[in-house]
Amino acid sequence: MERISSGDAEICFDIAGSGPAVVLLHPFPVCREFWLPIAEFLSTCYRLIMPDLRGHGDSGLGDGPATMAKHAGDLARVMTAAGVDRAPIVGVSIGGYVIFEFWRQFRERVSALALCNTKAGPDSAEARAGRLQAAEDVLQKGTEVFFEGMLPKVLAESTRRSRPDLVEGALRMMRKMSAEDVADVQRGMAERPDSIPTAQTISVPTLIITGDEDTATGVLEAEVMKQNIRGSEMKVVAKAGHYSPWEQPQEVGRLLRQFLDSLHRN
Repeated sequence: MERISSGDAEICFDIAGSGPAVVLLHPFPVCREFWLPIAEFLSTCYRLIMPDLRGHGDSGLGDGPATMAKHAGDLARVMTAAGVDRAPIVGVSIGGYVIFEFWRQFRERVSALALCNTKAGPDSAEARAGRLQAAEDVLQKGTEVFFEGMLPKVLAESTRRSRPDLVEGALRMMRKMSAEDVADVQRGMAERPDSIPTAQTISVPTLIITGDEDTATGVLEAEVMKQNIRGSEMKVVAKAGHYSPWEQPQEVGRLLRQFLDSLHRN
C-alpha cells in the first residue's frame, strides 16, 4: 500500500501488474479490495492503480463533506504519484461521479472511460434529502444498521441468495468506514452537480456497464449515459446488481479486458 497527502487527507492506493496504466475507482461504501477479483483478469497486461477514495478504506476523510471536487483532486495526485500522466479510468457508482468531475477538471489526463453501475444525473430532491437524512441517522445509530440496509441496494437478489461469501466480503469492506466517514461521503454525493451536460462533452472511447438486477442505477440510467456520450457502447451483465464487478468478475473482467485491449489496437 502506498500513501500520499492530498490537501487535508491522506490517500492510500495499491498498484498491481505491469503494462499500460489503468485507474480503478471503487463504489461507496467499500474500498480498493473491491477490485481484487477483477485484477486477476487485467494485471497480466495492465498496471492497475487502485485508490481508496477519500473517507473509504484506509484513506482519510479530511474536513467537511467529501465532495466530488476533493475526490478528483485526490485522484490527480494519486496518478502523479504513480507516474501516470494519462490513462483509462474505470469507475463504479461514486467512482463514476468522480470520473465526471475529473473530466471537468483534468480531461487531458483521461484516455478512455468505463462507467459502471453509475449515472450522470444529479440526485432528485427526494434522493438528496434521503442522503442527508442517512448521514444524520448513521451518526445517531451507528454504521451496522446502515451497512445491512445497503446490501439489498448494491447486491443482486441472486447474489444475496447464492453467494454468502460475496455478501460477507462486501460487509467486511464497508466496516472500514466510520459513521463520520459515511456521513460526510453521503453529504458530498448529495452536493454533486448534474453531469449530463458533462457527458455530452466526453470525447474519448467510453464503455458503459450495468447489471440486469441493478436497482440503484440500472439499465435506464445506463441508456441515458449512452445517449449523451458520443460513440459509447453499453453492456448489461446478467445476474449482477449495483456491484457488478464484485458479483460477476469473470464477465466484467472479460468486458474490461476486451475494451482496454481495443484501445491499443486502434
